Amino acid sequence: MAKLRAGVLISGRGSNLQALIEAAADPAYPAEIVLVISNRAEAQGLQRAAEAGIPHEVIAEPDRTAFAAATDAALRRHRAELVALAGFMRLLDTGFVKAWRDRMINIHPSLLPSFPGLHPQHQALAAGARFSGCTVHFVRPATDSGPIIAQAVVPVHDDDDEERLAARILAQEHRLYPLALRLYAEGRLRIDGKRVIVAGSKPPEIAALNPAP
Repeated sequence: MAKLRAGVLISGRGSNLQALIEAAADPAYPAEIVLVISNRAEAQGLQRAAEAGIPHEVIAEPDRTAFAAATDAALRRHRAELVALAGFMRLLDTGFVKAWRDRMINIHPSLLPSFPGLHPQHQALAAGARFSGCTVHFVRPATDSGPIIAQAVVPVHDDDDEERLAARILAQEHRLYPLALRLYAEGRLRIDGKRVIVAGSKPPEIAALNPAP
């Protein structure tokens, strides 16, 4: 069976890209990364792509519409079927988002719909949240919106700062993103309004408490 062809957009170190690369190295994994695009030439993730033998490009076009056109053309040249945003720190053109509707996913370090946008760890700490985590969702024109595919939860510790909380969340991002991509590639996701129905899945029965009783 042919594997899903995924293009990945990055802006920085590419740790989530690395998690996807490692997952895709398993012959049984149902997706492959066919292209990595960065809007920043200095992005460390480009080196990760190079080391994995994955085609990679820098598209640093400052105009949003021109960037969208060049990125769309590159993805189509490589016959990408899905776009995965992995630490991609640029707002996308609305037309691009619509063109890839239901074929573009993103990972965000909070339990959406709570704390969208920048500095979600700071937002969680400032709000006194007992739990935080990460979310993989389909992309829509509004920032960090769209039907939620999967989430991972981490506790917030009383002595947390942004750095410690971010590190705890990031470890779960590296587990969650390959899972979400697998579910998509296996054809197990169905969008029903604002919800995503995952075929063959069963939610865990464990309830998390913080503080522990």
